[in-house]
Amino acid sequence: MKLSNLKGKTVGVCVSGGLDSKTVTKRLMEEDINVICFSADLAQPDEDDIKNVIRKMEPCGAETVLVDLKTEMAEACFAAIKANATYDGGYWNTTGIARAVTVQGLVKAMKARDVNILAHGATGRGNDQMRFERYTRSLAPEMEVYAPWRDADLLEQFPGRSEMADYLAQFDIPAVIGMKKKYSTDANLAGLSHEAEDLESLETSMLIVEPTMGVWPQDAPDAIEEVTIDYVAGEAVAFNGETLNPFDMMTHANTVGGRNGIGMSNALENRIIGTKSRGVYEAPGMELLSQGLQNILQATLDRRATALYDSLSKTISDQFYDGRGFDIATKAAVEGVNVLTASATGSVKLGLYKGNVFFLSMGNIGASLYNEEDSSMEASDGLNPESSQGYADILSVEACALAKAGQFKGDS
Repeated sequence: MKLSNLKGKTVGVCVSGGLDSKTVTKRLMEEDINVICFSADLAQPDEDDIKNVIRKMEPCGAETVLVDLKTEMAEACFAAIKANATYDGGYWNTTGIARAVTVQGLVKAMKARDVNILAHGATGRGNDQMRFERYTRSLAPEMEVYAPWRDADLLEQFPGRSEMADYLAQFDIPAVIGMKKKYSTDANLAGLSHEAEDLESLETSMLIVEPTMGVWPQDAPDAIEEVTIDYVAGEAVAFNGETLNPFDMMTHANTVGGRNGIGMSNALENRIIGTKSRGVYEAPGMELLSQGLQNILQATLDRRATALYDSLSKTISDQFYDGRGFDIATKAAVEGVNVLTASATGSVKLGLYKGNVFFLSMGNIGASLYNEEDSSMEASDGLNPESSQGYADILSVEACALAKAGQFKGDS
């Protein structure tokens, strides 16, 4: 879809209040296109006041609709934590998770205003273009999608940020470029992803990033902070004895995990389009709440259930990364995780220290499969060691058959 195809139509532009958002909005309005801007409130930790987005967009002359999606974002965080849905290198795909929430919320708001064209400012080289478009078509197949940074005419007119600023200056629209940033950041309740600019070089240390949600481990306190988290069916419900809803739980976990340097990671991920991308990520609350849950699951899942859980975890992670969060395969995998975590109820005490999370203790796990007497190396009333002989004999039959058949030849 090109700019010329939009004349006389109403377009919903997804905006953040930055230079790109202003440029696209004003350029569309110049073409006699009815523009309504939409922005999502995802509890972005890098925004002092989310209403600043509206204030930044006002000089463009288009209405900006702010959609409150904080509750939905918190629920998405909980679903990802329950599935331990980390991506390449074990990092929390905070942006991928948020795109499903954002598009679902903004599409609903746009349809309420009779908007049938969604415009997004994602680059033609990254993942978000695919996520925005696939989610839009999945949720509202009748809606069309316009991607300005894949439109050859706009790319020619605005090859860089200085051209955008010069363009906006014609209309007295503030556009401060400032010094070249060391990296770009995308933020939401789940965490922050930092990429591009200086981080594109593998010779650049991840330590150039200035954490927004906490500190680097070396700057964390020199004492272990103990926390106790209560879980019911795989979801955190209380923190140090205080019952919290998902949003408040995420906010509190972000604060506590962040100040202890939890959840900082570096990854070379495999993008949807086949290229690799380097990023530095912050997700203190996600990491903290997940590590507590994983301790309980170690007690409640048997070996085959654990293998299935790990498989479903990867499926869910890949699906959300690829913009397939509403696909049947994703929903089926999520339901599977819900079954596997239904018995994950209990209390975990953890120690946080300079980026590390230590297991201290856990209890009240009614579905625990762990029997201390069975596992003891000392004399106990648990499993009789002599009874293992028959099982060892059975395993030996196969081993002997393989050896006699020469399949272990050269291994001894």
